[in-house]
Amino acid sequence: MTTSATGQARDDRAAIDKAISLLVAFGDRASIGLGVSELARRAGLSKSTTYRVLSALERNGLVEREGTDYRLGEQLHRLGRAVYAPDTENVRDLLQPYLSDLYEMTRQTVHLAVLHGIDVVYLAKLYGHRAIPVPSRIGGRLPAHASAVGKLLLAYDADAAARAVAGPLQRFTDRTITDPEMLADELRRIRRAGIAYDRQESRPGLNCVAAPVLTPGGTVLAALSVSVPGSRDVVGLRRLSADVRRVAAAASQGCGRSLQLRTQRARRSS
Repeated sequence: MTTSATGQARDDRAAIDKAISLLVAFGDRASIGLGVSELARRAGLSKSTTYRVLSALERNGLVEREGTDYRLGEQLHRLGRAVYAPDTENVRDLLQPYLSDLYEMTRQTVHLAVLHGIDVVYLAKLYGHRAIPVPSRIGGRLPAHASAVGKLLLAYDADAAARAVAGPLQRFTDRTITDPEMLADELRRIRRAGIAYDRQESRPGLNCVAAPVLTPGGTVLAALSVSVPGSRDVVGLRRLSADVRRVAAAASQGCGRSLQLRTQRARRSS
């Protein structure tokens, strides 16, 4: 009986490993779909095993079939969304117009981001006309200490800042802040100034400037940023910082009105 139980446990672990390998194998075809043969090749599994595991994933809503191809299923998307704060989608919908305003004002690549733990999560992104090496993607994460939006969000969240300063600080370029005391000083400066810069700290050749979107109580809701090539002059960055501040301030006012209307509706319905 002990041998049987041990064997079953080993089989269960192997099945989980195979399932994860298949989910990862979708890669950039997650929403488009792939056939069994290609998934088997990518995951390093036999076609029969791939078909069997896909059938189990399909029964549980983690993948769905489109003709002879498979793609990631709605259940997996729901699980992914559950990782983040419940209001994340509302924040994105509320602030997307302001991100568009920032893009129209600067014609550069712009981001909307929130904090998740000590990582920054990008909710929205609009690409500028000039191609620049930006490591962000919608829904993706980066360690907050290495980006303008991340440092800005840490500066307004004392608990997250303490965790970031206490933990190991990953180096991305020779300009990334990896010294805890230097990071703490930087966050204090950002909080005083209300603006944050990334001067080629997340990737060589990339500068960013970010400003906070605040609730009426002064709590940071999200951050807006502009990314430009690393050759951008100091005067140009200062001009962009004024643009980001202006749009972030308008977004903060808009959020205040939205929250006020929401509170009034809640009172009327109670």
